Amino acid sequence: MTTQSHTASDPAPRHSRRALFVPFIIFGIVLAVWTVWWFWMAFEVKSQLHTRLERLEKAGWSIAYSKTSTRGWPLHTRIGLHDVNVLAPSGHGLRAPEILAEANSYNPLRWVVAAPDGLTLVRAEKGETLVQAETIRMSLSGLRQRWPNLAFEAVKPRFTAIGEAAPFPLADAALIQLYMRPHITARTEAGDDVDILVRLIEAKGREGGPVQGFTQNDQLTLQVEAVVEKASALRQPSTPAGLLSAWTAAGGRFTDIKGEMKAGETHALLTSPLLTADDKGQLEGEVAFKAEKPLAALVGLAGSHQGTPADRAAAARAAATTPQGAEEDGEQKVELSVMFRNGRTYLGPFALAPAPRLF
Repeated sequence: MTTQSHTASDPAPRHSRRALFVPFIIFGIVLAVWTVWWFWMAFEVKSQLHTRLERLEKAGWSIAYSKTSTRGWPLHTRIGLHDVNVLAPSGHGLRAPEILAEANSYNPLRWVVAAPDGLTLVRAEKGETLVQAETIRMSLSGLRQRWPNLAFEAVKPRFTAIGEAAPFPLADAALIQLYMRPHITARTEAGDDVDILVRLIEAKGREGGPVQGFTQNDQLTLQVEAVVEKASALRQPSTPAGLLSAWTAAGGRFTDIKGEMKAGETHALLTSPLLTADDKGQLEGEVAFKAEKPLAALVGLAGSHQGTPADRAAAARAAATTPQGAEEDGEQKVELSVMFRNGRTYLGPFALAPAPRLF
């Protein structure tokens, strides 16, 4: 009986190499599916954008742009509008070389909109103002809510009048921010109201303007929060009366207003239970101030080249008659009440300046 034995020269058993290709096949399938999803989402976003723009045009808006672009594959969806020109029926609008909207492809419910090359504000009869900044962007999230969460910021904006346009009230600022979110009631339900927060940091007024006078050639820092009631009226088409005309006509108003202001040497806390706007968009209501050193701001306001000569004279008289209150550590502390009515800003019986205009 004989046995066979393997020698060192016998070939080793061969193993299949098909398993090596399995990860690449899976990756290819996933990439193909993801690419189809990316292009579908980009198409849907562009389609929804065009639909919304068409609705605005039917409501009287003028909207023009040279082209749209889509990029960002594979992780981002970035939609660009080039040479944008938007004008509302009121005559207000904006122009921009490019507006970009970007979202993560895996989270299309949060978008960031930016104007990387700046923009131009169109202020109806007041003309155009060029806005240049390190960053101009706005984020939108919670798009499935009745009201999304919105955050806008402009970092180091500079405002320059174009041609014969009226100067913008501000020359520049370190930061401008606006936040909006649904207002939650005691029942923890979001209704038709929204909360807003506005922050203006280290702003400088234009030469000879009311902000420069009010701050005594210094800086203005302001933070104000409020509840905007009947916010759904903001979605109604604007009219030649202004961007917020439909909202004010529907009874829209600001409630629970509170904030803080620093203008040069003047520091103040402000509160108001209610502010509205007239049919011209000018504020109406009363704001209470607890101020330190208010005289400097009033004197500066009186000397600024704003309002009518009667307004400037009234501001001077108001400054002269303002009670200075008790002095503590060398600081004047006093409570003031400012009234907005009939298109004017009043301190007591004195008309200081035109009332702030919302639109």
